[in-house]
Amino acid sequence: MSENAMHDLIIESRRKITLTGINDVESFDDETITATGNCGEISIRGSALRISSLSVETGDMIVEGQIDAVIYSEAKATGSFLSRVFR
Repeated sequence: MSENAMHDLIIESRRKITLTGINDVESFDDETITATGNCGEISIRGSALRISSLSVETGDMIVEGQIDAVIYSEAKATGSFLSRVFR
């Protein structure tokens, strides 16, 4: 990760999470959202999860629902979710 790459994460009452530095959403359902960002791959796990806001231009994402875990790992070089769907 570049030192200039910014990423912030704010969790509010385990019901809302705001992230910056998001490049792509790899997959999502109501229990897991996986995205890639400036810091690598991010998995958000919980229940009744939904992406309430996503801006590709700014890299901001807001997720609402019951948040149980946020897991960081190295990004996988497999292409975006949409590029895999439309192959």
